[in-house]
Amino acid sequence: MKIRFVLLLLLLTQFIASGTVMAQTSQALYYMNLQQRNTLNPALRTPGRVYAGLPGISDISLRVDNNFLSFSDLFMNGVISDSTFAFLEPGEDLDNFLAGLGNNNSLEPQASVQLFGLGFTVGDDLKITLDVTERADANFVIPGDAIRIGVSGNNYSIGQEIDFSSLRADLTWYHEIGLGASKNITEKLRVGARMLILSGVASFYLTNNGITLTVNDDLTHTVDADLSLNVSAPVTFLRDEYEGVIDHIRLDEGRFEGRDDWVAYVSAMSNPGLGFEAGAEYRFNDMFSVSAAINDLGFIKWKRDRSEIYTTTSIEFNGLTIQDVHDESVTFDELLNWAADSIQNSIDLDESPGTYTTYLPFCLTSGFSFTPVNYFTAGVLSQTRFVGQQVHEALTLSGNFNFGSVFSTTLAYTLANRRYDNLGFGLAVRGGFFQFYALVDNMPLKWSRVTDGEKSYALPVNMNLVHARLGVNFIFGYREKEEILPAM
Repeated sequence: MKIRFVLLLLLLTQFIASGTVMAQTSQALYYMNLQQRNTLNPALRTPGRVYAGLPGISDISLRVDNNFLSFSDLFMNGVISDSTFAFLEPGEDLDNFLAGLGNNNSLEPQASVQLFGLGFTVGDDLKITLDVTERADANFVIPGDAIRIGVSGNNYSIGQEIDFSSLRADLTWYHEIGLGASKNITEKLRVGARMLILSGVASFYLTNNGITLTVNDDLTHTVDADLSLNVSAPVTFLRDEYEGVIDHIRLDEGRFEGRDDWVAYVSAMSNPGLGFEAGAEYRFNDMFSVSAAINDLGFIKWKRDRSEIYTTTSIEFNGLTIQDVHDESVTFDELLNWAADSIQNSIDLDESPGTYTTYLPFCLTSGFSFTPVNYFTAGVLSQTRFVGQQVHEALTLSGNFNFGSVFSTTLAYTLANRRYDNLGFGLAVRGGFFQFYALVDNMPLKWSRVTDGEKSYALPVNMNLVHARLGVNFIFGYREKEEILPAM
């Protein structure tokens, strides 16, 4: 088996197989003394009378999670080679990997960069915020049976019709302009809301109207599919000049002669959308409070540069699997080429389809906090995320120290992604009007070294979640009475 297959699967696992936890959020952030926590709940008080964020430095967030594959599944005995792909090696490693699969296995890469941020206080407690953020999200869900058949073979499912209707794939790049406000309604209740103006740049969205796979007696596969891939992007699908089948996709580079053309394309409001977020915080007294919020309730309507490839037919596959590659019966290139040929002969292209709509995966958040002294808060946070028909839950326990706006830190423990070892940490330090912060939701505690020939790399053993967030805030007019959880 070629080593590049290992690298390809690593890339797929960490970029194409996803969907489990929050969208561009950080569980460790919620109870810290940071402006960015307002993005998790618009009602939460943030430090300073005036806040400013500058392009590319004020908030950068990267998250990648999957719920079925860790680095420890990839390499046997710490060696990268053509014969040591751990979970493909027949035996205990493969059995454990297959036993750990769920019905829907997923990975969700997300990235966001704040282009501009502004927050200011009017009167005593009315806070107005404006944020402009660039976002890129992807979500892929793979049915467990698809992985089992693709990895270990067909024998256990001969004659069965297997439902793959949960198969999901989408990639989205869009702009978000958020205008929010929060205010105390009563002595104990504070509410907030944010309107989101969305503008899509590019989208690839798979519509799954039904797909089943049958393993035939001769171990070949018959796939009955009603699928369409909706595209809104400056790309062209090209056909083979001899057979007329769609064989590759190409960026329309001729439309973009210089940077100005790219800027005009990216900044145009051609794919409009709207969103809404709202939250509330209720303080029983100086020590106890509860809060709740709904985030990313919105949609984008895709109109520009539309194309669609689709299939509503049966597709025949030869039944070869990754195990045949491992056994060296075929090469990985041959396996890919045969699968691609089967798909190409069964799909067609619509170059002028109508519009389609995608929806943001929205999130429900609820929290409870206990503040025995004014500089320490113990928090419990539940976040439930809805992605299509899937529901993903994360529960976080945290201890948070907030010394005014000078120093803030948190240690968080999160149950998510079918794992119970997600330990997060956050730190924020302020000097004058300058505040630096960094957070991570999963600190890898166990590391192992793997070797590739003469080279050696350190990799986390059990890590299947990565979320890092960092940036610089500019805060002016800090007043001591504007505590993170103000006494009422």
